Amino acid sequence: MEQSSARQRFIRVLQQPEVQIDLAEAALYIALEAYPGLDVEEYLNALDTMAEEVRERIEGERYPLRMLQGINRYLYDDLGFRGNEEEYYDPRNSFLNEVIDRRTGIPITLALVYLEIARRVDFPMVGVSMPGHFLIRPDRSDMEIHIDAFHRGEILFREDCGERLERIYGRRLELHPAFFEAVGARRFLARMLTNLKFAYWVRSDWQSALGTVERLLVIFPNTPAEWRDRGILHYRLGHPTAARADLENYLRSAPGAEDSARIRQLLDELQKQDR
Repeated sequence: MEQSSARQRFIRVLQQPEVQIDLAEAALYIALEAYPGLDVEEYLNALDTMAEEVRERIEGERYPLRMLQGINRYLYDDLGFRGNEEEYYDPRNSFLNEVIDRRTGIPITLALVYLEIARRVDFPMVGVSMPGHFLIRPDRSDMEIHIDAFHRGEILFREDCGERLERIYGRRLELHPAFFEAVGARRFLARMLTNLKFAYWVRSDWQSALGTVERLLVIFPNTPAEWRDRGILHYRLGHPTAARADLENYLRSAPGAEDSARIRQLLDELQKQDR
């Protein structure tokens, strides 16, 4: 499948109201650009099959903690899903098809598998976009617990989340209420793409990184930081006109940005190239 066709499918999904966006479908359309032969329905059916097997195991058991334990046993003990700590920045960790095939991923993609199974067994959960880590929690006001899909579905209370952040950042962070807010579909997909962008960036795969930025701008068009990143990527790919337009747009939108001097330096270099 051509990249443009995959991109158009992604755009169509994003044009729906937030609550109607199918996260798994949108995630597979992200993967479709990297895997042109990918059969989206095959992977949606795989999630259906997994959920049906979970449903059989928890049949008649609707107590929330027991349902979570049933999902955990199935995903981590039976199927062997795990967090990829050895190759965290492997781009494959950000593609839902690869996560399902390889049974490994990063917090947000493992969370996506978990969310999709939970939704299909009528136990809705939501994503929680903590800084540096992604968690999920039951979509219930009477349950103050979080699930770490990257660490075998470990159940965390709020103080546990603080300790996890302390391990990540090496210092104690104040736990702002915003850390625990549920994220909608668009923010979920944006965080997935941001992870993928970084994975490509560290590999100097500028063309693939550009594709992730373009999709981020489909989700949130008015994001100066993405205009900047797209401009830098165009610069590295030898697209001076596009680079200049994005970088100038970024400076107009964020004239006091900390990196404004660096961006002006890039623009000076681009101007010299035109002479």
